[in-house]
Amino acid sequence: MNNVKIQAPYWTIAANIYYPPQFDASQKYPAIIAAHPIGSCKEQTSGQIYGQALAESGFVVIAFDASFQGQSGGEPRFVENPTLRVEDFRIVTDYLVTLDYVDEHKIGVLGICGGGGYALNVALTEKRIKAVATVDAVNFGRLSREAFSGWDPLTKLEQIATQRTAEARGQCPRVDDLLPPSVADAKAAGLTDIDVLEATDYYKTARGQSPQGQAKVLFSQSAVSIGWDAFHLAEVLLTQPLLIIAGDRVGGFGAYRDSLEIYGRACSKQKELFILENTSHYALYDQDKPVTEALEKLIPFYQKKL
Repeated sequence: MNNVKIQAPYWTIAANIYYPPQFDASQKYPAIIAAHPIGSCKEQTSGQIYGQALAESGFVVIAFDASFQGQSGGEPRFVENPTLRVEDFRIVTDYLVTLDYVDEHKIGVLGICGGGGYALNVALTEKRIKAVATVDAVNFGRLSREAFSGWDPLTKLEQIATQRTAEARGQCPRVDDLLPPSVADAKAAGLTDIDVLEATDYYKTARGQSPQGQAKVLFSQSAVSIGWDAFHLAEVLLTQPLLIIAGDRVGGFGAYRDSLEIYGRACSKQKELFILENTSHYALYDQDKPVTEALEKLIPFYQKKL
């Protein structure tokens, strides 16, 4: 694995590149861009789980940190801006096509959770990306308008406006933790949603915890996501071969719902929806059986389409 810094317009994007066995820099390889979930980082599921496994199957995989997050640049920290998150993919693609060992005609993308929504969205207009797969794809705009705003997006927009004005006048930034401190705290607060409980178990314990992926968001910069839609114009512009993977244990973050929606709406002539039975959103992050089942679909998909 190699850690690189990719120059963006105003800062650098940090990425880990995973190489196939017996990698030979004089050869050409298909490449996959791996995008992490909301509040995550490249060291978690996108890189160390899926990135590593795909590299072992013969692909060059680049797992990157979103701007303002992880080891990437950008201030203030913890900004979750869909427009900029999508642009990150283009910048990473720009970098890939400069590498002699990458076949520029064989670049795919894998997005997990919110990274899946961003991967689908960039593929609408970034046709250097030739194949798109998602695991637990979430349309972060839809989630922001619904559960993340308490199903009252207009009130949240007013609150964001007030906070942004306060910070412009010197008040300390408000950084929200997207999750409770522990599963016990979540249950004590009466939270029962499977996605919230399992996300907390993943991000707040040794299972998946990373200092770079803190599941936090800067509240004053959250307005853009409320007005954004990952699937806008998918019926017209999303043409690449598509593999959508999700579990059937439905949780509040909506990956099952969003996966079915984009499968139905995508213009792609080659598309497949794979639903794992008795599988939750976060089981697909790192649990052996569901991850193995997902990879058994992902690897031949990329081998055939790239």
